[in-house]
Amino acid sequence: MPYRFNFDLSKIPRMLFTEITRVAYDRKIHKKLSKKALELIEKFRIQEATGLEISDAVMLLQDFIEIQATNVLQRRKFLQTRKRAVLLPHCSRKYMDSRCKATFDPEIPSYFCNHCSEDCLINKATRLAQSKGYDVYILPGGSCIPKLLKRHHYEGIVGVACGEEIKLGGDVLRRLGLVAQAVPLIKNGCANTVFSLETLEKIL
Repeated sequence: MPYRFNFDLSKIPRMLFTEITRVAYDRKIHKKLSKKALELIEKFRIQEATGLEISDAVMLLQDFIEIQATNVLQRRKFLQTRKRAVLLPHCSRKYMDSRCKATFDPEIPSYFCNHCSEDCLINKATRLAQSKGYDVYILPGGSCIPKLLKRHHYEGIVGVACGEEIKLGGDVLRRLGLVAQAVPLIKNGCANTVFSLETLEKIL
C-alpha cells in the first residue's frame, strides 16, 4: 500500500471517473496536472466524496488522470499484442488467510486462484481474464514483476493496482519494451481492496 493514506471510491459512480477524464483531456490537464487538479477537485467535489485531505485528493486525481492518459496513448499498440497477461493484486482476495485456497508458487512468485469463493473479486477477475485468453497472476507486490517477466515472455500486460504501484510497474514494463494497460484500485489498503470489474472487462 504505497499511498500514505486510505481511500474508498467504490461508492462513487463510475461515470464520474469517465467525466473527469473527458474534462481533463478537453482542458489538456494531463499535460499540466498541477495547475488544474484543484479545479477538478472543486468541480466534482472529490474532497467531499472521499473525505481526503486536499493534498491527498490532488495526488489521487493526478495519478488517476495520468493512468487514463497512458491507457489511451498505449491502446492501439496494446491491441496489436498477442501473448498477454493480467497481474492482479493479492490484497483484493476475499480472504487473506487459510480460507483462501489459492496456490502460491514462490518461484514466480504468484498466487493462482482455485476459485474457492464465487463472490471473491479475484475469482471473478481471474475467470474473466482467462475466458479472454489471458494468463493470470495474483502478485504480492510490484517487486515481483521483473522476476515474473524473466520467466515468462509476454507482449502485453494488464496491471491492476493502486496508482503508485501502477507507476512503478509501468517504469519496469517500459524498460522491458512491453505495452501495458492499467486498472487502478478504487479502494486501497492492506486487505479487501477493490477495483472495478467492469473497467477491467473493457480494458481486456
